[in-house]
Amino acid sequence: METSAIEKKLGELKKLIQDSGVNLSEELELLETKIQSASKTETAWKRVELARHPDRPYSLDYISRIFTDFTELHGDRAFGDDPAIIGGLAFLDKRPVTVLASQKGRTLKENIYRNHGMANPEGYRKALRLAKEAEKFHRPIITFVDTAGAYPGMGAEERGIGEAIARNLREFSQLKTPIVCVIIGEGGSGGALGLCVGDKIYMLENAIYSVISPEGCASILLRDAGRAKDAAAMLRITSADLLKFKVINGVIREPPGGAHGDPDLSAEIIKKILLRDIADLQNRNPSVLVRYRNQKIRKIGHWNES
Repeated sequence: METSAIEKKLGELKKLIQDSGVNLSEELELLETKIQSASKTETAWKRVELARHPDRPYSLDYISRIFTDFTELHGDRAFGDDPAIIGGLAFLDKRPVTVLASQKGRTLKENIYRNHGMANPEGYRKALRLAKEAEKFHRPIITFVDTAGAYPGMGAEERGIGEAIARNLREFSQLKTPIVCVIIGEGGSGGALGLCVGDKIYMLENAIYSVISPEGCASILLRDAGRAKDAAAMLRITSADLLKFKVINGVIREPPGGAHGDPDLSAEIIKKILLRDIADLQNRNPSVLVRYRNQKIRKIGHWNES
């Protein structure tokens, strides 16, 4: 039974109890708490499903709609190129920018090529190389994040995936150029963090951002892989949760049913925000940007307990 139907039945039960004069306030309160919990679980899992929807626009879909003359650059100048992360130069309404993004594939062939959007160390090192170039030429950096996480394979570990992500966190926090990050789908763990250090961080309405996947959390912490829906609610991975915790700066609304319902409208909304923020950030002193960026990072995870 859907939550709305359960709430309707609860209302009927309240009226029946009130008419009968029987005191069942404690039982009703417990029932309402359970319904609220179920509603949160239902909402969180719906966001997870929409964030992973196979028709959801990926980074290249947004890049082609938002920017002009995108020129992709390749390689980390150390090991090779990683198609799971794309980067290059583009124009945002005649303003030169550097675009960095994680990219998934739609077909089996594309997913093998893109490794399902899960990057190896060379992907993060390529992103850092292009970010440093952007700083040198005073170009703003725009990142799109959509990955289940960094690739956990043996080769990635041997080539230093942890070090590559950690270096990106440190270096991006110190870049003296504006950085705007947009989580468009899945924002999975360190794989997302490697491209998600910026002056402004946004999430699409149905995107998710978490330290671990709901399935991983359910297996490890709840000891039951079948409780992924419960884990999704517990992890607080939705855009509304992350905005409440001040991890992100804002939530970008999506068309009804999700971004895949109208990719052009979704891209248009994102573009307006990018134009506004880039114009504002470029007018600020780069050293001030770095100071406020670091202050924001250090505040994440702090809370007051009454």
